[in-house]
Amino acid sequence: MIRIDRIAAAGLLSLCACAAFGQDSDKVMQAKVVGLDGHVLGTVNLQDTPTGVLVSTDIKGLPAGEHGFHFHEKGLCDPAQKFATAGGHFAAGGRQHGLMVMGGPHGGDMPNQYVGPDGVLKAQVLDTGVTLSPGPKSLLDADGSALVIHAAPDDYTSQPAGNAGARIACAVISPGK
Repeated sequence: MIRIDRIAAAGLLSLCACAAFGQDSDKVMQAKVVGLDGHVLGTVNLQDTPTGVLVSTDIKGLPAGEHGFHFHEKGLCDPAQKFATAGGHFAAGGRQHGLMVMGGPHGGDMPNQYVGPDGVLKAQVLDTGVTLSPGPKSLLDADGSALVIHAAPDDYTSQPAGNAGARIACAVISPGK
């Protein structure tokens, strides 16, 4: 299992589902994570911090193993389209994909996450390349964004998305949903 704190080196996660944005001053939101069958698998909490977004997961029903975990550019998670509606990785700042690539990582990159034999993903990751506040690195732009979990691990180098395979879970990150 690899866990990398992006303050020191790395990126953040990818899932897709529905979210409710808390309008309070500390910018905390929760998004429901859905699987390819459209059923809710759990939640992801996002909290703005002075150095990025802290992502906390509580998800059940995922296949065991390592999985790519990224923010994607659009707040759309349609299971019927295998979450292709979420678009590509959130690439704020025009950086390259990959935690191991010169010129990377881009804002949507986060470390792979490990799911045990019980199908549970409980993790916390800090993504310093994104924010919930207004600006060019905001996950809450006009079309929102999505957290996507992939079937395979990200290889941290392949362009444009790390060969992480199919999208298996998704959470919509959008104000007012």
